[in-house]
Amino acid sequence: MAGIAAKLEDREESKDFAALLGETLGENENFEGEVVTGTIVALSSDHVTVDVGLKSEGRIPLKEFGLAGQRAELNIGDPVEVYVDRLEDRNGEAVLSREKARREEAWTDLEALHEKGENVTGVMFGKVKGGFTVDLNGAVAFLPGSQVDVRPIRDVSALMGVPQPFQILKMDRARGNIVVSRRAILEESREEARSDLMDTMEEGKILTGIVKNITDYGAFVDLGGIDGLLHVTDISWKRINHPSEALKVGQQIDVMVIRFNEDNGRVSLGMKQLEDDPWENAETLYPVGATYKGRISNITDYGAFVELDDGIEGLVHVSEMSWTKKNVHPGKIVSTSQEVDVMVLDVDLEKRRISLGIKQTQPNPWADYIDSKKVGDEIEGEVRNITEFGLFVGLTDDIDGMVHISDISWEDQSEDVLKQFNKGDKVKAKILEMDADKERVALGIKQLSEDPFKGALSGVAKGAVVTCTVTETENGGVKVSVNEALNGYIKKADLSAERSEQRPDRFAVGEKVDAKVMKIDSKTRELSLSIKAYEQEQNKKAMEEYGSTESGASLGDILGAALGDDKK
Repeated sequence: MAGIAAKLEDREESKDFAALLGETLGENENFEGEVVTGTIVALSSDHVTVDVGLKSEGRIPLKEFGLAGQRAELNIGDPVEVYVDRLEDRNGEAVLSREKARREEAWTDLEALHEKGENVTGVMFGKVKGGFTVDLNGAVAFLPGSQVDVRPIRDVSALMGVPQPFQILKMDRARGNIVVSRRAILEESREEARSDLMDTMEEGKILTGIVKNITDYGAFVDLGGIDGLLHVTDISWKRINHPSEALKVGQQIDVMVIRFNEDNGRVSLGMKQLEDDPWENAETLYPVGATYKGRISNITDYGAFVELDDGIEGLVHVSEMSWTKKNVHPGKIVSTSQEVDVMVLDVDLEKRRISLGIKQTQPNPWADYIDSKKVGDEIEGEVRNITEFGLFVGLTDDIDGMVHISDISWEDQSEDVLKQFNKGDKVKAKILEMDADKERVALGIKQLSEDPFKGALSGVAKGAVVTCTVTETENGGVKVSVNEALNGYIKKADLSAERSEQRPDRFAVGEKVDAKVMKIDSKTRELSLSIKAYEQEQNKKAMEEYGSTESGASLGDILGAALGDDKK
């Protein structure tokens, strides 16, 4: 080839053009399809004219002389290697190609590098279906989208037109196919970086990483060969409901290694640890009893979280939201992002908890009402609610008092007593008890009248012997009445001192019996009685009084005498 070029250069001095061409063609019958050296003889805005010693020059598009994305620097007289497609076209011009010449040269070099397993340098210059085109110094290769990087890249503009290394995955010269990978180069570098990073990894170390993936519980950060988990609670001191509120995939962030497990290589990371802990002076900044303005940051079934400052939140329990709105969802009292006044109720630095109250910043209607009333006052109000345990009666527009079922009637303390009331009824009641702290006013309706059993209990005390009337018998004992107003009960075991006589069926309804009062239930007004205790007491008394004077008398005689005295 060099001989051909030399002969072409001094053709004017030694031979005419036709003779030289004949000689050249004679020496190389396969001139077409060869790469030869020519000389640039003319330049235009879009073409380069090259003389390779043929009958006519050939014109080559200017774009074939530059690397992808770069403009070539050419001058007239510069030697250049070109590929001869045809000796002449229909216009009589030689058909030459700089691109094919470069491709031929490049293929030879690339095949040698591929056999050695060495990397090649190329430039990404175009996007095609499924990937990108890469100029490998004249040879065009295909870069699959999956081989661009170790992680998906949305914007590749920064990689276009920049010389960078690639690894050849496959070559097929017959088809002109070359497949390359940039990812393989990066993975090799990452493996080296991973090894170096693992050797120096320790808790407290500050690293720079790229957010690789975001989940509900945190983000995975690529540290350069090692992935670390940044939990959502370690992203910021302030409340973050989802990592995507603070991070995005591909973002570069600084993190601290907060835990490192050498056995399994797991790395836990933190971002907030790089900032000052806002809880350090929380106890001083938020003393108990102080009032602040805050913003509702989150609402739950049990209360609402209030942001006092960046990274500092307190909980207002539902019970501390309103003096009057009870058993309602917090979302019906406050709304997210609402500004509220709160009072600090408690600070727990160890658990990083601040208990807050909203109602404490507002007038207490319970205290105001209690200040205006006293126990024993009579009130009138509307029945606002009826429950299985009593009535709620309106005291003011905001607060209710409660009449317990046991304080509605002296005679009836069952749920049946509630059937005589309806919502909206006006009732009168007496104040029995008031407690502002417990937000409670206890009322009584029966206390407006005299206790009908008050007289019936006169003379009836624990240990006293009373005469009862049998009202009902059952397997477990006998029901009786005392003074025609009090109810009593004698258990089966208390029906007689003699075990054989402890039978309820021995008693008839209406029969009178004497029994000892064992217990008085002041609330239910019921008595627990015992015939057995009464008989034992009589036996003891008889033995004491007659045992010493009636020597030789039987126990029956003594008891008969004692009982006879009682009947006199």
